[in-house]
Amino acid sequence: MRHHLVLRCRRAPAALVLAATGVLCLPGPTPSTAAADHMPVGSSAARSPGSASAGPASSASASAGSASAVSASSASASAGRPAFDPAPARASLERLLGPRAAQFSLVPVEEPTSGASFSLSGTAGAIQVRGTSPGTLLTGVGWYLKRVAGVDIGWPGDSLDRLPATLPAVPGTLTRSATVPHRYALNDTDEGYTGAYRDFASYRHEIDLMALHGVNEVFVPTGAEYPYYRALQEFGYDAEELRRWIPGPAHQGWWLLQNISGFAGPVSEQLIEARAALGSRIAGHLRSLGMTPVLPGFFGTVPPDFAARNPGAVTVPQGRWVGFDRPDWLDPTGPVFDRLAAAYYRVQERRFGETDMFKMDLLHEGGTPGPVDVAGAAGAVQRTLESAHPGATWVMLGWQRNPTATLLSGVDRSRVLIVDGLSDRHDSLDRETQWGGTPYAFGSIANFGGHTSLGANTGVWTSRFHAWLAKPGSALRGIAHLPEGTGGNPAAFDLFTELAWQPDPIDQRAWFAAYAARRYGGPDPHAAAAWEQLRLGPYSTPSGTWSEPQDSLFAARPSLTAARAARWSPTAMRYDAAAVERALAELLQVAPELRTTDAYRFDLVDVARQALTNRGRVLLPRIRAAYEAKDLAGFRALVREWNADMELLGRLVGSDRRFLLGPWLADARSWGADPAERDRLEYDARSILTTWGDRGPSEAGGLHDYANREWAGLVKDVYAPRWAAYFASLDSALVNGKDPVAIDWFARDDAWARGHEPYPTAPSGDPVALAGEVREVLAISSTAERFGALARTDS
Repeated sequence: MRHHLVLRCRRAPAALVLAATGVLCLPGPTPSTAAADHMPVGSSAARSPGSASAGPASSASASAGSASAVSASSASASAGRPAFDPAPARASLERLLGPRAAQFSLVPVEEPTSGASFSLSGTAGAIQVRGTSPGTLLTGVGWYLKRVAGVDIGWPGDSLDRLPATLPAVPGTLTRSATVPHRYALNDTDEGYTGAYRDFASYRHEIDLMALHGVNEVFVPTGAEYPYYRALQEFGYDAEELRRWIPGPAHQGWWLLQNISGFAGPVSEQLIEARAALGSRIAGHLRSLGMTPVLPGFFGTVPPDFAARNPGAVTVPQGRWVGFDRPDWLDPTGPVFDRLAAAYYRVQERRFGETDMFKMDLLHEGGTPGPVDVAGAAGAVQRTLESAHPGATWVMLGWQRNPTATLLSGVDRSRVLIVDGLSDRHDSLDRETQWGGTPYAFGSIANFGGHTSLGANTGVWTSRFHAWLAKPGSALRGIAHLPEGTGGNPAAFDLFTELAWQPDPIDQRAWFAAYAARRYGGPDPHAAAAWEQLRLGPYSTPSGTWSEPQDSLFAARPSLTAARAARWSPTAMRYDAAAVERALAELLQVAPELRTTDAYRFDLVDVARQALTNRGRVLLPRIRAAYEAKDLAGFRALVREWNADMELLGRLVGSDRRFLLGPWLADARSWGADPAERDRLEYDARSILTTWGDRGPSEAGGLHDYANREWAGLVKDVYAPRWAAYFASLDSALVNGKDPVAIDWFARDDAWARGHEPYPTAPSGDPVALAGEVREVLAISSTAERFGALARTDS
C-alpha cells in the first residue's frame, strides 16, 4: 500500500486528491515564505522551495487553455470541485503541441481503487481527455496522438508537423487503465551517461515525454550531493574537505552507489547550490504532474575518518570497485547512524520537498558487510527512513545477486519495491521465490553506458511481462525503464512503457507495424518494410545472456582480435546484420512528404549509422587475415576501406544534433563560474566518455570506453585516430619485418579528455544524402565480397 500524506497546500482553491502520488492535499491558508521553506510538498499547489515550475503550472496560459476543462470536470468530482488542478498538464501540452493544445479539454477525475486510467472522446477539433492525474491526462493525449491522430512523439524524434490543423475526431470512447501501479523510469547511471549538465528545460521536456508514455515515478539524483554536504558538516567535516570528497556531476551516480568518491572534483559551493536548485525544480515539476520524484535515500556512505570524528560510530571499509577506492560504510545498527540519517533527510526534505519513494542499494557490486549483520542493517536503514518519512517505499535495484534473501529478511517487504534490471536478460527467473514475495517491477537495461547501438529484447518483453503478471501469487507490481543512458532507441521506450497500459499481451509484429504507420506521420509501405526488418533483426534479440545489443568495433581499443568496445558488452553480433541494411534501403524509399519529419531524419541517420557500424565486424577479420598472411597490398586496401568508412561515419553522425559531441561539452562548461571550473567540468564530461577514470580504473579495471558512442567529434578525434595509429604500426611491422610498436592508449585518450578544443553544436550535411552514400558503400562492398568469394571458389 502507498502511504497517503495529508498536507495543507498553498494557493489550493479546492480539495486536491493526487492519487498518483499518494498525497491528499487540503486547502489551507497561504503560509509565509519562511514557513513555506520548511513545508512538506506533495501537490501541484505546494511545490519545493525555489521551484520555478509553479510559474507555468498556474500562469495565464494555463488559465486560458483550461477554463473549460475545469468547468467540465466539476461533475466528475465530489462537492462540484475538480479532483486536481489540470493546469500543469495544460502547460506541458502547450509546450509540446503549441497552438493545437487548445483543441484538447483536460478533465480531472478522481482515481478509483483500481488505479490510474484515462479516456478519450470528442469531435474534430474538440478532443476531451479524462484522466486521474495531470500526468495521466498527458498519457491520454499521448495515446490519442499515436492511436487516433497517427503521429509519433518519441524520445527522440517526432512527426508532429504532420498533424492536421484540425485534429481528427475520436471514434467513440477509448479507455485505458494501468495494469500496474508502479511505472518507474531512470537508472542510477542515467544522469552520468545521458548528460549531467542539462538545464531545466531539457529535464522538463523529458519528464513531459515520460508522462505522455504513462510513467509515474522518476528517479531524481540531480543535486543529491546537497544533503550529504550540509548534513556532514554537523558531524566533524568542513566544507572544503567535503567538496573534495564529492565527485564531478558526471560521476556522481557511482558515488551514490558507494562505488567511488572524489573523482573529477573538487566541486564548488556554487555548483552544489546550482545543482540543488535544479533538482528541486525537477522534483517540483514531477509533483505538479502528479508523478512521484524518487530521491536517493541514506544508507551509510561516509567520508574517510568518520569513526575517528564521531565517537561510537563504526565504519566498514568497502575495499575497491574496479580500481577506485570505495567510500566507507557507516554501520546502520550503531548509535550514530540514526542521527546522521535524520540530519540527511531533514536537509533533503527542506531543499527538495516531500516524497514517499527513496532509492538505496546496500553493498552494490561487491560491497562488503564486514562484521555487520546485513538483515539488522537493512532493518535499521528502513527504520530511519520510516522515522523521517512515515510509510515511505524503499526502492532497490534488482541487479546481480542483490537484493539478497538475507537483506530482505530484515525489512518490511510490503514497503519495498525492487526495480528488476534483469527481467529480460536471463531465463528461468522466479522473482517471487527469489525475493520472497517482495513487490517488484519488470525492468530492462537495454542500453549500457549510453551506447548508440540499435536494438532491444522486445520479443522477451511482449511474451514475458503479462505472463509474469498473470501467474498465481505474482508479486509483479510495475515496470521499470532502466537503460543506463536515455535518448536513443525510441521504439524500445515506446513499446516498453506501453506494457503497463495494455490489458493483454502485445502482438510484437502488429505493434511494430502500427509504429511504422505513425512514426513518420502516415502509413508508407517502405517504412513498414523497414520496421519489419528492424523488428526481425535488432529488436528481436533473445534472452539468456544479454539485454543489450553489441557495441561498435569502430569505438574499440584497436586490436586485430577486438570483439567489443566496452569490457562488458556482447562479443558478437546478436542479430543478422543484413536486416539493418535492408531496413536502410527501405527507409531511403519512404515518400518525400514523410522525409521532412524529425523522426524520419533521426531514424535514417541512426539506421545508416548502425548498418555502417556492423560492417566493421566484417572488415576487421579480413584485415587480420591479410596481416597474418603478410599480404601488404591486401592489408592496405582493407585499411583504406576501414578508414573511409570511419570518415563517412563521422560525417553521417554530424548531420543530426542528437549525435553531436559539441552540446555535451558546451553544457558542461556552461556550469562553471570561472575558467578553472569550466575546464574541470569539461574534463568530467570528456573523461566519462573515454577513459572514465584514472589509469588504474581505466586500464586494469577495464572502464575505458564503457560509455562509447558514435558521436561526431568522438569518431573523428578519438576513435579514427586510434585506429589510424594502430594500422600504421602494423603497416610498419609488415614493411620492416618487426613486431608492431606498442601504443599507450590511455595516454592518448587522457590527453584528449584533458583538452579543450571546441566542437560544433549544430549539425551539418544532408542526412538523406549521407545515408544514401552509406547505402552505396555497403552495396559496393557486398558486391566486391561476392566476386571475391567466387574467385576463391574458382581457384
